[in-house]
Amino acid sequence: MGSQPVILADTHALLWLVTGHANLGPRAIELIGEALKEDVGHVSAMSFWEIAMLISKDRLEFRYTLQEWRRRSLERGFSEVPVSGDIGIAAVELADLHADPADRIIVATAVLNGMTLITADRRILDWPGQLLRHEARL
Repeated sequence: MGSQPVILADTHALLWLVTGHANLGPRAIELIGEALKEDVGHVSAMSFWEIAMLISKDRLEFRYTLQEWRRRSLERGFSEVPVSGDIGIAAVELADLHADPADRIIVATAVLNGMTLITADRRILDWPGQLLRHEARL
C-alpha cells in the first residue's frame, strides 16, 4: 500500500459520490477514488442507518431499495466498518463535539482507525479534536 490515506466517507459524501452530486469536490473525488483502488475506502455502518432514517422521514428517496443501494455502494469498493463497543465508548468520550449520535459514531470510527474523514459538516470540520479530515466540497 502506498501513501494513500485510509478514508472514511461521511454519510453525505457517500450519497454525493454514488449519486454523482455536484457538491462533492474534485479533490474529495480523487481521494475517494484512490482509496477505493487501494482497498482503503471505508464507510461506517452508521451511515446506512442515517440514510434509512432519512428515507423513513421522506427526506430522501431512491429508485430501488435501501438494501440494493447499500449493496451497490459496497460494490464500488467501500468496506463497511461495523459499530463496535470501542467505537460506541469513544463516541461518548469525544470532548467538545456536538451531540448528534450518528456524527459522534462516525467521527469515533475515523479517530480510532486513523482514517481521514471526508465530510462537509462544518461542525466536524471546525471541531478542535484529533481527527484527520478533508472538506468534501473541495
